[in-house]
Amino acid sequence: MLDKIAKHFDFQQKALGLRAYRTEVLSSNIANSDTPYYKAVDFDFKDAMTRAIGEAESSMGMAKTHQTHLDGFAEQGEKDFKLQYRTEVQPSIDGNTVDMDLERSAFADNALKYQSTLTFLNRRISGLSDAIKG
Repeated sequence: MLDKIAKHFDFQQKALGLRAYRTEVLSSNIANSDTPYYKAVDFDFKDAMTRAIGEAESSMGMAKTHQTHLDGFAEQGEKDFKLQYRTEVQPSIDGNTVDMDLERSAFADNALKYQSTLTFLNRRISGLSDAIKG
């Protein structure tokens, strides 16, 4: 029974993990906007999500001490992709490739998608809760 519920939330769990990691990456880019020779990095969310879903069956999970424990999300599978350097939009004298307008818009877009995934997940949980209560 719990396996079916865990599989029901698997996609959203992985999406939230990747969105949170992308928030860290974008925050790092913004924080280093004045660091000389810092190269802005990001990753392709669609490709990372495809890999995370594909590795769900083949990746090693956490050790369970009881059959009712839920499977954990393996962090290695979450970060099993390479960060890629962003292409320079406007060259900088000090070698920094962070474009603050691009980073801010990517951060806002990622935050909006993170919040919408949380809202969707919350509605799914409340729907299941209503079904269980009868």
